[in-house]
Amino acid sequence: MTAREQLPALIPDSAEDRNTQWSAVIVLALATLIIASEMTMAAFALPLISTDFAVAPETTAWVLLAYSLPMVALAIPAGRWADGADIRLVFLLALALVAVASILGAAAPSYAALMVSRVMLGLASALYLAVYMPVVSLTVKRAQRGRAISMVATIMMLGSVALAPLGGWVADHLGWRMVFLVKLPLLVLVLWLGYRVLPRKAGDLTLRQRLPWPDQPMLWETLLIGAALSAVLMAFEVAAQQRLLAASLVTVGVAILFWWSRLAASRTLLTLVRHPGFGLPALSLLLIAALIGLISFTLPFFVVEVMGRGSQTLSLAVLGFVIAGALMSPLAGILADRYGALNIASLGAGLTVLGLLTLLQLDAQASVAGLTARTALVGGSMAIFNAPVMATLMAAAPGDRMGTASGLASVARTLGSIVGPAVAALAWTLSGGGVAGLHSGVLALAAMALVGCVALIWARFHSWLHRAEADA
Repeated sequence: MTAREQLPALIPDSAEDRNTQWSAVIVLALATLIIASEMTMAAFALPLISTDFAVAPETTAWVLLAYSLPMVALAIPAGRWADGADIRLVFLLALALVAVASILGAAAPSYAALMVSRVMLGLASALYLAVYMPVVSLTVKRAQRGRAISMVATIMMLGSVALAPLGGWVADHLGWRMVFLVKLPLLVLVLWLGYRVLPRKAGDLTLRQRLPWPDQPMLWETLLIGAALSAVLMAFEVAAQQRLLAASLVTVGVAILFWWSRLAASRTLLTLVRHPGFGLPALSLLLIAALIGLISFTLPFFVVEVMGRGSQTLSLAVLGFVIAGALMSPLAGILADRYGALNIASLGAGLTVLGLLTLLQLDAQASVAGLTARTALVGGSMAIFNAPVMATLMAAAPGDRMGTASGLASVARTLGSIVGPAVAALAWTLSGGGVAGLHSGVLALAAMALVGCVALIWARFHSWLHRAEADA
């Protein structure tokens, strides 16, 4: 039996013998909104932090990096650890650490102290992301997971529309320190609700059994995976200014990952990644998550430099993207539960490619309505992909490795959101900017999305082939 055959496509889970706990899904959605808001909310504080601590504006980028680096680097090891822990306790611990880190950040007497609090916040976020899938697995029936994940996505997207202007208002009127504290009332509510509604690990277990101490192989694995992913992440951050350094960092990261892959502890994780039912959708998630490069880089430059318009036009374009996604996400969940998550994810990926290609019609004379309609088309198409692909990953992951799967999915999405802007920036630069820069960026991102779509189609074909062999 090969490594790919050892991982079943569908594995029964503990939520099948009881009704779906929709209250737990709402708690998860609110918690995810808090975690997802950290990057956008903190961005509003950067200019004021630069002035208050007398640091260069470019140095304040580390306020974001100090959060994202540990979050990406530790997501997979945290998931591996969470597989043997009490999921409710890990959830509560993660959000409690978010609260403590936020308070420490708001009270930071120096820039160095602020960096420590941001690293702590990244660690807490990695712990939370490790229990995202396990919470869904424990509280939602398999036949309703598409709807549950789409509910989380909808609340998160609608919440982000409100939080973005809130962050700017708080920074302008109450100071940058309050930006880190404004979420605390919601955080306390989510902690209380999580304690009340999330299931705890069965049995009369001690605290040490519910939160086991990582053993030496796990700590060693954490160091290697964390170092490798940190190197790759830093490579994309410096690629525009220091290409030689970026190439060196990627080489170091790949070398460390190869070293880790030779260890016995890597076998479980590699078996999961190599299984087409999980690895191909994870690859698709990474590639289509890269489309954030359209919103974060290509469109801002196109709106300002080509259309000659300001931030209001860009805000309308982004708003169209988000609202269309929020409206389509519930439908995507219903369709995924009825017609199969992998089928709908493939449909969403294909529609995303087509939606991106409509942006090729834009030029310097493009209207605001035309731009917004096209970004809404892309946002709605991505929403048809997002929830179903997460449900697909959950269906392919063993029940006792759901934390590992959750960590892997988080890393795939985060790496995609980092790779996308880098690809968009490179396409814009090489083509000389302007309309050509927009078209080059769109084509590059559409090509990535197309590969993601093909990966899902191949995963569907492999699933069909596997069933045909089993029936023969």
